[in-house]
Amino acid sequence: MTVTYETAKKQLLEAALTHVPFDGWSEATFQEAIRDTGIDKTVARAVCPRGAVDLAVAFHMQGDEKMLERIAETDMSGMKFRDKVATAVRLRLEIIEDKEAVRRGATLFTLPLYAADGAKLIWGTSNKIWTALGDTSTDYNWYTKRATLSGVYSSTVLYWLGDNSPDHAATWEFLDRRIGDVMQIEKVKAKARQNPVLSKLLAVPERVLGQIRPPS
Repeated sequence: MTVTYETAKKQLLEAALTHVPFDGWSEATFQEAIRDTGIDKTVARAVCPRGAVDLAVAFHMQGDEKMLERIAETDMSGMKFRDKVATAVRLRLEIIEDKEAVRRGATLFTLPLYAADGAKLIWGTSNKIWTALGDTSTDYNWYTKRATLSGVYSSTVLYWLGDNSPDHAATWEFLDRRIGDVMQIEKVKAKARQNPVLSKLLAVPERVLGQIRPPS
């Protein structure tokens, strides 16, 4: 029976997750996943040209999709915007069932060969969060919001990986502090724009980023 591209990747990912804690997102894991699923090697390589690296990417993106479902199901109407952002990041981490798979992924994406993939995934998560929360910015703010949240998200993930506190309470406190730091930066930027001299300095990077339109 012929399997579709998406079905094959899903089956390979599910099989790989049982081996990742032992072998990481490696070629050994990819070969074990092929054996476990019985998918033809040629088909598996066509679906995942880079082997387990592509499965690690798929694992992260799968988490993003689950996060979006949780955000859609969560009533945030009475929250301040900073709390909405914090809630979204928390939901993204809470849907993860396999912390070791994330730990191994973090190790993989720190390698120079795959660092760009890791940065792209984090940016993608941040973009999905802002979009899901109704961000409508189209100027340089589109970039600064996502860049800032990428920093918050990545640092929170690293903290979460080492957090053994009950229900990850320490992580949520860390996240709240990081969001608070970002809000302080935004307040400083707002005050700077009211200053005739500082507003001119800020205008330079704003014009440069504003010339690069975000995707519609």
